[in-house]
Amino acid sequence: MAKAEADAPRTGKLARSAITGLAAARIGMAELGHRTRKRSAQAQAEHEAALGRILFGALGQLRGSALKVSQLLSMHPGLLPDGVRSELARAHHQAPPLNRALVGRVFRQTFGQEPEALFEQFEPTAFAAASLGQVHRAQLAGHGTVAVKVQYPGIAATIASDIQLTRAALRALAHTDMPLPTDAVLDSVMTEIEATLLREVDYLQEAEQLQWFARHAAQPGVVMAQPILSHTRAQVLTQQFVPGLPLQAWLATQPPQALRDQAGQHLWDWFMHCIFVLGRVHADPHPGNFLFAPDGTVGVLDFGCTRALPSAFRAQVVQAWSALLRDPTDPLRNAQVLQAYQALGLLRKDLTVCRPTPLNSPPRWPRCRPGRSSPSPSRCLTLAPRHPRPSPPASTSACWAGTSPRSPARCPRSSACGWG
Repeated sequence: MAKAEADAPRTGKLARSAITGLAAARIGMAELGHRTRKRSAQAQAEHEAALGRILFGALGQLRGSALKVSQLLSMHPGLLPDGVRSELARAHHQAPPLNRALVGRVFRQTFGQEPEALFEQFEPTAFAAASLGQVHRAQLAGHGTVAVKVQYPGIAATIASDIQLTRAALRALAHTDMPLPTDAVLDSVMTEIEATLLREVDYLQEAEQLQWFARHAAQPGVVMAQPILSHTRAQVLTQQFVPGLPLQAWLATQPPQALRDQAGQHLWDWFMHCIFVLGRVHADPHPGNFLFAPDGTVGVLDFGCTRALPSAFRAQVVQAWSALLRDPTDPLRNAQVLQAYQALGLLRKDLTVCRPTPLNSPPRWPRCRPGRSSPSPSRCLTLAPRHPRPSPPASTSACWAGTSPRSPARCPRSSACGWG
């Protein structure tokens, strides 16, 4: 059954604020109900999912950039509880197509004419819909079949308010008993998301990135579309049509394992080449941005969000990975990982490595070296495994000494030493 067509996203501040205000109230009611229930892992998982549905429902009603925010939040492991992230991830698949009349309005505003006058043939019904726009199939003289991405009207105007509204909704989650990062971390993430959205709504910028990657990042087994600049504007992007199926549809055809491995290898090689050779990366790698052909070729879509990676950053990533691959019993391993993480800005400069003690000693919180910024020994960072191995290969345990507000790592001495 075809998805129902949707109107343009609401742009009125009062209407959009009412949606998030209601969501905050529903989150509060859900939290009160949860506190009256018997505590269990199952109850907590159900509670997280319920709060995630409330948050996704609000962002889904706002549509537009708010739906994109939902996608981006779902892609940050550890930022929000898994139950919440799973619900927000629905934004990757549940964007209804835009009303046909609004598609014509976008073309009249950007080109001064209807799409049927620009293309030999233009399919008015979108074959793919995303958070910021939707994609139509068309025929263009000299180019054959092309994909035309049309941005939803009013998207750019709602970004700043949507970020503010999402922050308000996340603050409502902070009043629950769920583990969340500090306000500073959430603010940093939301600021980065806002900057990303402002870049993504400029399709001329995306066309430039498409050209650059198609010219420099060509790799065996990976295809990227070239933009057609004559039919591209800030709100409309025309590019070569890339054949293939979305990941789940491709997997439903039951491709053999060898073909799956081949497609995965193509993607891995391509990303490694982009990161460590070119120093520029496609920074929006959710499943909806990849298409899979019957022969295992992978098509990469949506270059609205890319990042340049400084050489110093890449060198520190190499150092961190190299250190993590060292034998866990190597006394230099954790020190080198700590040094690389600090250089990357992932850990504070005042963190140090705790003195190891035997694994068979009684479990207790580590007592870290003097000179730390916080005297609390129960707050430490560790590279110990999330799931302890049955037979740890090391005889000692190492932790990072220092504080991590709201998310103290539980690092008993029985943990395996630095198992990354």
